[in-house]
Amino acid sequence: MIPVLPETGRMIDALMHYLERAIAFERLAANESAPDLKANLERQATAYRTLAAMRAEGMGLPSPSEPLQPPHP
Repeated sequence: MIPVLPETGRMIDALMHYLERAIAFERLAANESAPDLKANLERQATAYRTLAAMRAEGMGLPSPSEPLQPPHP
């Protein structure tokens, strides 16, 4: 078993947190019918995906996958 440094573990936890939040906001947006609220939820999801991508890059990992359905303009 390869030991994981505490700092690496925290970075991975943060990455997973950002991705979980992005997915949650994407799901909320997908079920929302009010256009303004839907757009706000999609922006929030995009912000969390951006944070996840930045964290992954800082760890030398590839960027996380894009959402299955892109946000609406």
